[in-house]
Amino acid sequence: MVGKSLAAGAAGLHLIDGLPLLRPDEQVFTAMLDGWRNQQLARNLAFSTIESREKAVRAFTRHADAFPWAWSPQMVDEWLGDLRSVRDLRRSTLRNYQGTIRSFCAFITDAAYGWADTCQERFGTHPVQVVHEWNTAVHVEEAEADPSKRAVTRGELRAFFDHADAQVDRVRGRGRKGWLPAFRDAMLFKTAYAFGLRRNETRMLDVADFGRNPRGAEFGDYGVLYVRHGKAKKGSPPKRRSVLAVFDWTAELLEQWTEEVRPLFSTAGPGALWPSERSARVGFSQMNTRFGAYRDALGLDAGLDFHSFRRSYVTHLIEDGLDARFVQQQQVGHEHASTTSIYTCVSSDFRTRTLRRTLDATMDAALRPERNT
Repeated sequence: MVGKSLAAGAAGLHLIDGLPLLRPDEQVFTAMLDGWRNQQLARNLAFSTIESREKAVRAFTRHADAFPWAWSPQMVDEWLGDLRSVRDLRRSTLRNYQGTIRSFCAFITDAAYGWADTCQERFGTHPVQVVHEWNTAVHVEEAEADPSKRAVTRGELRAFFDHADAQVDRVRGRGRKGWLPAFRDAMLFKTAYAFGLRRNETRMLDVADFGRNPRGAEFGDYGVLYVRHGKAKKGSPPKRRSVLAVFDWTAELLEQWTEEVRPLFSTAGPGALWPSERSARVGFSQMNTRFGAYRDALGLDAGLDFHSFRRSYVTHLIEDGLDARFVQQQQVGHEHASTTSIYTCVSSDFRTRTLRRTLDATMDAALRPERNT
């Protein structure tokens, strides 16, 4: 292989010609995964994406009890059938697994990387594509979220925030130290709703991410939130956007947190807006655990999750009469209006009012004399 120009992830970069392997099947498989990792790094994919894909390939290999050059479509069918019937995985999760195995097979069967020739030479066979149209699910729906995933109603939202505040008073009244993280999480939940943030966007906020809005002087230093860790497209860095404050209580809440309470954390530095008791930034598990505990304590639907704050934000802004395009492009950063419409779960009262306005306007137009002449 010396002197040849090889693609990143090619067999020659991982296996030396003429060198006998102690465990050839395991070593070639490991080299394949290493090569695939290099190829994905070259595509600028996230490390978390690459790691999750490798885990899926290893899981399929264990289930099939065979290495890639011995895989068959029937093995894929059995694996996916087991995942669906025994583990009851979501349709979207199964399709992600299918896509991962398809992608890995496309890599090891691509002549540019030389893995087929290597397998033929060492094992007398070669890998083939085992994921095809006839054994994969088709993505036909724009939104495949669980039906239980919905926006929180205004009444549920008030109850949730009141409960979060009550927990701070309860813990503090008993003289326990836990009131600080309880206070932080109450502020964190309210901020996520106030700006329609995703979970990671909320977690990764820094103190310096807020600024003034010249046309919203009443919000002071918290008129604009500059989101720096928005949802990224595949192979791209996090998407940035600026979100304008729209609720009159936002500035007071953030001012109290940043100036009075946040400094009480020993881990609070100049960066993260939400420090934890032991590190500079709160973790996902803490956020999820607290949300789940409050939701369950109030008897709310188990399908409600942190992302329900974002769904509620979109829904309530639309119900309050804000322009849909402003909500889509400026506030939540959706590229397509259809995505925003999926988030919108307007209440029956809103639909009734909208229908009443339409009917009244129609009747008024029909009864005007000048329109009938």
